Amino acid sequence: MPKEKDIKQEEVEIKKESVEEKIIRLEAELQEANSNYLRALAEQQNLVKRQAVEKEEFIKYANQEIISEFLSVYDHLKMSINFLPEEEKNNAWVKGVEMTIKQFKDLLNTNGVEEIKTVGEKFNPAEMEAIEGQGEKIVKEIIGGYKLNGKVIRAARVTLE
Repeated sequence: MPKEKDIKQEEVEIKKESVEEKIIRLEAELQEANSNYLRALAEQQNLVKRQAVEKEEFIKYANQEIISEFLSVYDHLKMSINFLPEEEKNNAWVKGVEMTIKQFKDLLNTNGVEEIKTVGEKFNPAEMEAIEGQGEKIVKEIIGGYKLNGKVIRAARVTLE
């Protein structure tokens, strides 16, 4: 029969092992909690960055709808000058309309709108729509195309050679 002292020593060793196991378990839990915290922090930072980008994009293209409406007026002004007989192109009112077109173009450019270059250029399906023709070179612009801050808001309609 073991002595009482030996039994107590065995109990202490058993408790000692339990404490060591508990420390290992707690260290693992702490490491997992720290990892979860760092993951949550990274997700939160990514969310803040993503929201900032979305806000910037919204501001950048917020006026797209009204600009699209103005483009029709701008196109009609340009067409009115293009279809004038040669003898009327020097009239004062024609010069006034040309100045208005220039101001309109400057205002659009200031707000991030640029015209898509077409005539004489190579056909680009990302920016243009071919109305007729089969070639790669554009010979005529039917309706102008526009980009707002680099994004196509209306494709140019063109005729190919």
